[in-house]
Amino acid sequence: MTPTPDTASSAVHSILSNSEGAPVATAVPGAPGQMTLFEHLRELRRRLVISIAAVAVGSIVAWCFYNRVLHFMLEPYASFLRHHPNEDISKGQLVTNGPLEGLTTRLKVSTYLGFALGCPVVLWELWRFITPGLHKHEKRYAVPFVLSAVALFSFGVATAVFIFPRAIDWLISISGKGVVPLFSPSKYFTMYVLMCLVFGLVFLYPILLMFLMLAGVVPSSKWRKWRRPAIVVIAAVAAIATPSSDPFSFMAMAIPMYVFYEMSIILGRILKK
Repeated sequence: MTPTPDTASSAVHSILSNSEGAPVATAVPGAPGQMTLFEHLRELRRRLVISIAAVAVGSIVAWCFYNRVLHFMLEPYASFLRHHPNEDISKGQLVTNGPLEGLTTRLKVSTYLGFALGCPVVLWELWRFITPGLHKHEKRYAVPFVLSAVALFSFGVATAVFIFPRAIDWLISISGKGVVPLFSPSKYFTMYVLMCLVFGLVFLYPILLMFLMLAGVVPSSKWRKWRRPAIVVIAAVAAIATPSSDPFSFMAMAIPMYVFYEMSIILGRILKK
């Protein structure tokens, strides 16, 4: 008998079934709606190929618009130098330290941006791989899952873009008098893009909390009891995860994370009713 085209994660299915007290069906090879291990692997390969293709297309688009992206990302540094002309020894330009640095920087930035542009497709393919293992009433969360993930990731990136000028200003100013900036494109853009990716990925953690609550793995009552330890963990994560290690980035990450924590508890209680 022909198996369904969509695969399922048996582990997720078991967790969700046990959380609701329902019996877990035993997979019988060749039964309707069941897939063999090799069929699961083929489906996983298909989802991975589509995700990689989406990131590759996004990277090509980023490569084509690299100069515009370069000008946008350079603006915080240029703005600092306009307000501190005595420290401008490079005339607002970045300085390469080797003949290949410009090329490698362009490749890195294009790849990072390609991941950001392809993120909605990657999340959708991930969800499509998992959803067949869920119950019918749980599959309705597919579209909200993808939309909320894209919105949270975008909000994280926007927060990083907003806070980066203050971070770079603080980092240069804290160096003290007699120290002037002379940045290389590799280090400058790597920190910029890394901040955007870190903020975007960290801001996705409410989805994990919601999944654990809806699956019954960790109920909302537990998260309420863990509020004080959670504050400590959030502060530690924000301090470690921020690439720039400045106080502005720390606060910009820690405060939204705690707000997301409280909102996830409230939404989890509402959706479980």
